[in-house]
Amino acid sequence: MMSGVLGITDIWTYVLGTVAIVLLPGPNSLFVLSTAARRGVGAGYRAAGGVFVGDSVLMILSAAGVASLLKAYPPLFLVIKYAGAAYLGYVGLMMLRGAWRRWRIRNDPAAPRLIDAADPVAVRDPFRRALVVSLLNPKAILFFISFFIQFVDPGYAWPALSFLLLGLIAQVTSALYLTALIFAGTFLAAQFRQRRRLAVGATTGIAALFLGFSVKLATASI
Repeated sequence: MMSGVLGITDIWTYVLGTVAIVLLPGPNSLFVLSTAARRGVGAGYRAAGGVFVGDSVLMILSAAGVASLLKAYPPLFLVIKYAGAAYLGYVGLMMLRGAWRRWRIRNDPAAPRLIDAADPVAVRDPFRRALVVSLLNPKAILFFISFFIQFVDPGYAWPALSFLLLGLIAQVTSALYLTALIFAGTFLAAQFRQRRRLAVGATTGIAALFLGFSVKLATASI
């Protein structure tokens, strides 16, 4: 029985909870999926790399006690919250603009046929964009400052080892899920080459979800 190993109070509850949370749609997974559909497997994995780095930063901040700092200084939490909400809203609006452009040229045989967020930065550097999205991801923020830290025994002599194992479990789960999404994205890309209206609809749907994430983060409380 692994419960209690390395200062983790209930490892199986944590594993099941992590799997359930990772499978919930969020900005990270949707960005990786849409990047793979636009640019292929390589770009999808670069976006996934940005997610891994962003999540690692959030894990370290959680282990360092940033959650307590945010509770002690509510204005700091408000700044982070609204900055994140504004950025996610910006990503959603850029995707909506891309969908509108694609709809306007849907009958042009020379037009590109893949999902297009109309965001040159996202196309050039999916790692950097995914990193920012990950750091401002409301699902990840709430996971690492609330759920994540509940499974560390405060009396354990080496809590860094507890956080390391918890983080490794979360990252492996995320890697498996994002890999599945990357290859699903390449399948979707093949469909979008033949169905431009489907591509527009998919982009619009993802944009709407990003706008929803923006609102959710803006209304979140510590």
